[in-house]
Amino acid sequence: MDRIEALFAIEQIKQLKARYFECLDGKRWSEWGALFTEDATMDIAGDQPGAGNVVKTAAAITDTVSRLLTGVTSVHHGHMPRIEILSADKATGIWAMEDLLVWAADAPRQGPFSRLHGYGHYHETYARRGEHWRIDSLRLTRLHLELS
Repeated sequence: MDRIEALFAIEQIKQLKARYFECLDGKRWSEWGALFTEDATMDIAGDQPGAGNVVKTAAAITDTVSRLLTGVTSVHHGHMPRIEILSADKATGIWAMEDLLVWAADAPRQGPFSRLHGYGHYHETYARRGEHWRIDSLRLTRLHLELS
C-alpha cells in the first residue's frame, strides 16, 4: 500500500468512526451494527475491574448497547485519532473520547446516578471487508468519570 492509499484508508476509517458516533447517539441500531465485522468484540468495561465481560459478535454488541442506552440521551465525541495502517486490510486506532449520558426519569439505570460524563480512549482494530472498513474490536478505557 503506497502513502496515498494509506491516507485514503485513514480517511475512510475516520468516516467510519464519524458514522459510529452519529448512529450511536441517533439510536440507529441497524446502521450502527453494520459498522462492525460480524465477529467483532467490544469491551466497554475497559479498565474497570469487575465491570463486565467482552461482548462478541456485531449482533450481540448491538443488542447489548441498545439495551444499555434505552431511555438515555447520549452525546459521544471522538478526538485526535491516531490511526496506523498495518496492511491493505488491517489497521489500528486510538481515539480520545468524551461522552455524556443522561437517563430519563423512567429509564432503567446502571446505578444510583442519572448522569454520566466520561473521558478516556477508544482502542480499536479495523478490518476491510470488501470495499468497506469495519470495526473489528473496540475497548473503552476511562481516565475520568463524573457521576451524578
